[in-house]
Amino acid sequence: MHSFRSFQPFNALLSGLLLAISLANAAPSLSSGVENAPRSFNNATNTCVSIANALKNSTASQVFWPLSIQYTTDTEHYMSSSSQIAACSVEPGSAQDVGTVLQIIGSSRTPFAVKGGGHASNPGFSSTTGVQISMARFSEVTLSSAQDTVDIGTGLIWDDVYASLEASGCNCNVVGGRVSGVGVAGFTLGGGYSWKSSQYGLTIDTIQAYELVLPNGTVTTVTESSNSDLFFGLRVRFNNFGIVTKFTLRTFPQTQVWGGAIVYLPTSIDDVKAATAAFFQNVTDPKAAIITEFNTLAGIPVITASLFYDAPTPPAGMFDALVAPAALSKDVSTRSFSSLVLSSPSNSTAGLRGRFHTVSLTGYSADLIDVIWNETQHWGESLGSLLETGTFISYDIEFFTSGVLSHSTTPSAYPPDRSRALLPLNLYFAWLAPTSDSFFESTIEQSAQTITDAADAEGQNIGDAPLYGNYAVDSTSLDRIYGANLPRLQSIKATYDPNSVMDLSGGWRF
Repeated sequence: MHSFRSFQPFNALLSGLLLAISLANAAPSLSSGVENAPRSFNNATNTCVSIANALKNSTASQVFWPLSIQYTTDTEHYMSSSSQIAACSVEPGSAQDVGTVLQIIGSSRTPFAVKGGGHASNPGFSSTTGVQISMARFSEVTLSSAQDTVDIGTGLIWDDVYASLEASGCNCNVVGGRVSGVGVAGFTLGGGYSWKSSQYGLTIDTIQAYELVLPNGTVTTVTESSNSDLFFGLRVRFNNFGIVTKFTLRTFPQTQVWGGAIVYLPTSIDDVKAATAAFFQNVTDPKAAIITEFNTLAGIPVITASLFYDAPTPPAGMFDALVAPAALSKDVSTRSFSSLVLSSPSNSTAGLRGRFHTVSLTGYSADLIDVIWNETQHWGESLGSLLETGTFISYDIEFFTSGVLSHSTTPSAYPPDRSRALLPLNLYFAWLAPTSDSFFESTIEQSAQTITDAADAEGQNIGDAPLYGNYAVDSTSLDRIYGANLPRLQSIKATYDPNSVMDLSGGWRF
């Protein structure tokens, strides 16, 4: 999740704060980026020229240079700490042109990055000082004739996918993102926890095929029957085996849904904590989901909740304890699925520096919820002043049923163990000063460990549980994500990328 998406009353305050800070710090930030650019920048520029020459007759693709509007769009990220000054940006428009770009990059050994929606929180995972590849032109949403699968381009955000499916009149949907503005590519290649996951699994559990450009430039379609090794590896191995240009996903029936966002008054905090714990203890309906967010904005504590039921009306009483507490605002109703997603924008804190991290839990007792709330208050108060530069602290408690990981019999890189449900708690710290990056990364790791220790003290035994890669901080070791699957993944990588072309890009690498 990307926290604070539903807290609309504070958006104006936060936007004003960000504007003032960005105006004050824009010149130093740009200067710092240029001064810190590697000496290989000129080599990367030469590679950009080679790519531009190779694509000059292509009607599908284009290269953009610094200071152009499209270059800025291609290199910009949700978190400013995830953006870098690239030598150029490339927008390939066909899988074949992606292959051409990869061959030039591989032969020149030029650093590069692949960006989908730009929500990678870890620096350098989808940004570079070399060649920035933007997947923006891969924007198809094509239903099969039977309407049981849909082809989705990796340059889309989920809003586009939902809107297109609703416009088609198919009364169908996919297992995708929960908030507005999140990219299809990174979300899916990282696993994909969705509003519909308790019913149908992670997004990767619904993938029928990948269109993949291998590091040698070859374009191939990967299915379980055509290449079980690559199909296994692509199920949460990000871009280690090449660049994915298209997903083929299963579709599922979709009616109107019920739900939306609530921002509670401070007097409701204890009631909301109790209601959240009770929801985890009592609800087993796979159509139901909630996310309770413990937040502080500049030291001010706030609790919000997003409610979801995959039908026009939920069972009587199921959400009453979460709807009843006094609230600053409520936006809960029967609505279309896309309306529900659009009501929760992910970019309310766009422009700040930040990190995600995670703890994989098996449940939430009232005591553990108190521990998480205490962490929110402690770090919010400690870091919330402008002197400490900590602007936003958030912990997202996400509900899934015990069967969330039981919907696929096909092995996948993540999770390495599907024998028990793991619920990814999302920690999100955001701040202002680049000089605070290492401090906040260590602080968010410290907080995650505190929560892990508390859960283990309750008997959850999650100290070595696999962590969800889309939330995990970049210092996370590979074995904490892939466990016993790591040797097989290393073997697949050696087979399909023997020259380590993909190692020139960022992310977790073998």
